[in-house]
Amino acid sequence: MRTLLLALLLSSTASLLAQAEEPMAETKESPYAKDVASLDAIMSALYGVISGDAGEKRDWDRFRYLFVEEARLMPSGKNPEGEVGYRILSPDGYVERSGAWLEENGFHEVEIHRVAEEYGSLVHLFSTYESYRSKTDAEPFARGINSIQLMNDGKRWWILHIYWLGETEELPLPAKYLPKE
Repeated sequence: MRTLLLALLLSSTASLLAQAEEPMAETKESPYAKDVASLDAIMSALYGVISGDAGEKRDWDRFRYLFVEEARLMPSGKNPEGEVGYRILSPDGYVERSGAWLEENGFHEVEIHRVAEEYGSLVHLFSTYESYRSKTDAEPFARGINSIQLMNDGKRWWILHIYWLGETEELPLPAKYLPKE
């Protein structure tokens, strides 16, 4: 019995390792290839592609190109009853839920600070942002932190997950996630 359980465990472990070693989908020549060539490039593309003045169309194909197929975007915060909650969206779900609003109302998200942790192909960022309706706005209408997991497969950068939380009066941004003056 123990031998059978050990064999099953080893077989399962070998299967998981084999799956983890499968290469990512081949990157075809794309007009967006420069967007995934470096960590700075993918972050610039992420913020840039969702940003624009009211009436300005976004390039949602460019947006989708930044993510692995199974990527998740997860906004979080308190509801009107004060309970913390979250929503889980695919990149397509984000476009369906927020795309029209971003284009109709104007929205510019700007990274103001970044804290990165890296280990091999695994990268985690705390990316502090400010949100504006227009490039000409003097003050942001919102700020918060995007917690972003990325991977470099040796060919390009991929976004795996983005989980974010907006700043509130009761939860101000910590100094360590703000630019040094």
